[in-house]
Amino acid sequence: MVALTAIGPDYFDVDSLLTEEERAVRQMVHDFVAAEVMPNVGEDWLAGRFPLHLVRKMGELGLFGPTLPEEYGGAGISQVAYGMIMQELERGDSGLRSFASVQSGLAMHAIYRYGTEEQRRTYLPRMAKGELIGCFGLTEPDAGSDPGTMRTRCRRVGDHWVLNGEKRWITSSPIADVLVIWAMDEEDKIRGFIAPKGTKGLSAPAIETKISMRYSATGDIVLEDVELPEELRLPDAKSLAAPLSCLTQARYGIAFGAVGAAMDCFNEALDYAQNRIAFHRPIAQTQLMQQALVDMLSLTTRSQLMALRLGQLKQDDRYTYTQVSLAKRDNVRAALQTARMARELLGGNGITSEYRAMRHMANLESVDTYEGTYEIHTLIVGRDITGLNALG
Repeated sequence: MVALTAIGPDYFDVDSLLTEEERAVRQMVHDFVAAEVMPNVGEDWLAGRFPLHLVRKMGELGLFGPTLPEEYGGAGISQVAYGMIMQELERGDSGLRSFASVQSGLAMHAIYRYGTEEQRRTYLPRMAKGELIGCFGLTEPDAGSDPGTMRTRCRRVGDHWVLNGEKRWITSSPIADVLVIWAMDEEDKIRGFIAPKGTKGLSAPAIETKISMRYSATGDIVLEDVELPEELRLPDAKSLAAPLSCLTQARYGIAFGAVGAAMDCFNEALDYAQNRIAFHRPIAQTQLMQQALVDMLSLTTRSQLMALRLGQLKQDDRYTYTQVSLAKRDNVRAALQTARMARELLGGNGITSEYRAMRHMANLESVDTYEGTYEIHTLIVGRDITGLNALG
């Protein structure tokens, strides 16, 4: 019998495949989420409130950039341990994991991988502590799945650059101190920049109409003749490959995060089914409910195993971006299906914020779309296995 634990389900004993460090990291983040997030997340989600007060605490726990070297504020933990952080944060809410994923896998990774040593030492330690919040300005109103057609432009003028354009659906942009911006130069090469909050001509209005990811501070970035000095350009970012490599890092975290959302939905559904009495017996004692629970368990277990293996390959530097695409595609869709089944099992209670499945379901509709839709990742993997490009 599968044990209903705070961490579970773990039907294939994935726990035994983790190192002591990985289990300790998972437990630490689980305890943080249980104490600091779970008591208020439903109410905060409904209100569209991001828990800004938790950012410094997350920094103190080492949840930002934890795989980076210690000299830049990281802890040098394993890739699987990083995955456990993402899993447990998304067990709380996709918006919280998204915030940490953008901070670490996108903004900090971009500066670490493509920035100068001075930029790394200036920004990364403070971002790791949660003293500075980062965001990643790539997606545009008319350039989501096809970032190579971006309209944001940059041009060199003497010893500085002038940027004009607009970004859309940017996690953390309304609260960001450090905005990593991608723009196309006059030779149609994509360049990366660090734009500090308060730069003249730079604004980041919030998107207020979301009915998903309401625990996330999401907004636009508007650039109107923004002037940035050459020392704020990321010198090693010279093509579309640079932002796409950052997306691979973030998608890796998503593959683990989705497992956390699915686990939380399964735990809630199993507990409810065992305790909800209808027709003089628990609804778990019916064939239809058992089928739903087993389907949810199957989806979650497969996702656990795929994420773990991907983490092992990444730790050994033997993973590929197409493997990340498959894991992001499959694990998010599996979590979404699990959330939908959990919501149905919960009946009318499932549409309230007192229960968690509907909130996870709404969030996962966004996660299924952002950082590469299910369909885009299908074509990425399809191109890899056939050698034929159907993307365009």
